Amino acid sequence: MTTSRFRTPSSLDKLKQQAKKTLHRSFDKHIKLAVTGFSGSGKTAFITALIKHLTTQTSTDNLPFFDVVSEGRLVACRPEPQKALAVPTFDYQQAISCLLEELPTWPASTKRINTLTLAFRYHSERGLKQHLAQTHTLYLELYDYPGEWLMDLPLLKMTFSEWCEQQFALLKKPKYQPFSQTFLQLVEQFDSTQAVDENKLKMLAQSYHALLAQLQRDTRLSNLQPGRALIPGDLEGAPILLFFPVQSHPNEITEHSQYQQLVERFEAYKKQVVAPFYKDYFCQFDRQVVLVDLLGSLSDGYDTLKEQEVALKQILAMFSHGKSGLLSRLFNPKIDKVLFAANKCDGVLNEQQSNLTRLLNEMLVDSANELRFNGVTVDTMSLSSVRSVESRAVKEGGQHVQCIYGKPVGEQQFINYVPPTPPDHIPKANAWPQGGFEFIAFEPLPAKHGNLSHIRLDHALQFLIGDKLR
Repeated sequence: MTTSRFRTPSSLDKLKQQAKKTLHRSFDKHIKLAVTGFSGSGKTAFITALIKHLTTQTSTDNLPFFDVVSEGRLVACRPEPQKALAVPTFDYQQAISCLLEELPTWPASTKRINTLTLAFRYHSERGLKQHLAQTHTLYLELYDYPGEWLMDLPLLKMTFSEWCEQQFALLKKPKYQPFSQTFLQLVEQFDSTQAVDENKLKMLAQSYHALLAQLQRDTRLSNLQPGRALIPGDLEGAPILLFFPVQSHPNEITEHSQYQQLVERFEAYKKQVVAPFYKDYFCQFDRQVVLVDLLGSLSDGYDTLKEQEVALKQILAMFSHGKSGLLSRLFNPKIDKVLFAANKCDGVLNEQQSNLTRLLNEMLVDSANELRFNGVTVDTMSLSSVRSVESRAVKEGGQHVQCIYGKPVGEQQFINYVPPTPPDHIPKANAWPQGGFEFIAFEPLPAKHGNLSHIRLDHALQFLIGDKLR
């Protein structure tokens, strides 16, 4: 018996688009790029800069290490009309207008899923391919999403009690305890074995959500779960969001108890919110770039840097990585190339940027080794998708001192600043500098003649998709 006559127009459109992507995959014409990063890592700016440089700044001077450009084989690149009609289109015009203002600002943080597809028209250098047609087209599909939602993915592998244990271990660290003290005192008096009290559950959940918001505002902590508590959208006030970690766990879960209610809400959140997000947007990727704001974590302290290391490893474990052959690309695509990128690297002196690469490489060495074992090509680099400072030499005390020049976020004046030297490894807690690291966040540099500047974006493009444009 066939059921095709019962399909809705939207489901038919979805099947058609999936069939089209599968056909393109079979000819190596469609690449789905996972731009991965926590809140504040620079995903939106990265995607915006990538589009700008590929559509209006494709000169050999600007992208010398992107072979399809340097070899003169790129005919043109343009955004394609949106095919995924149920997903909002990435608002490139709004984002680029922020970066091209006379006094530029960073694009607003993403509050929902967005997507955009770029079409590359190019000449091939491959033997058979170059004889099949004069030009070829590669489709690059990009997704932007709230970084807050990314951190929810590890919940899929956790029970409620495991999540509680993880959260309390984090909240009780000396670095974060001053923020969490009020919530910890409230939850200490909470009896999870009692009958459900909706008002009490709501009050404690709101206290926990307020704590998450404060930690996001005042620290660089990544592991803020549930992420939808920070950007709830249409889930605002829904019981599915009103859960929080508890310290004591009964041996037997009593029916209609508050503990049972919290477990049910936690499991429902995983099933109805996190799992669809994972299934719809985090499966079937081909390539991945992992953007990391190391300077922000270093500024926040040792605990935050170590927490970021753990969070990155948890996230990487949620993706499907491995060598992709023809059949796997068609029916079960896996990520076969991963780029770890220390973003915003121009916040340190040029000669210090390699330290960030080595630091990030050490943080993810275990994950990178596992990926390589599974046939994945891995690289690590420091980059700035949008430059925010210039390098300068200023005279001080009769000597020339190297510094960076830019406008700090929220300030009116440009300043010269000598940033601290970032470590090239993870310092031990007892070896952390007494005064910590102070890296200043700067606004984007004013665009010259409507053009953005970058550091190593062309290197990143060559690694991620260069082989598909031969």
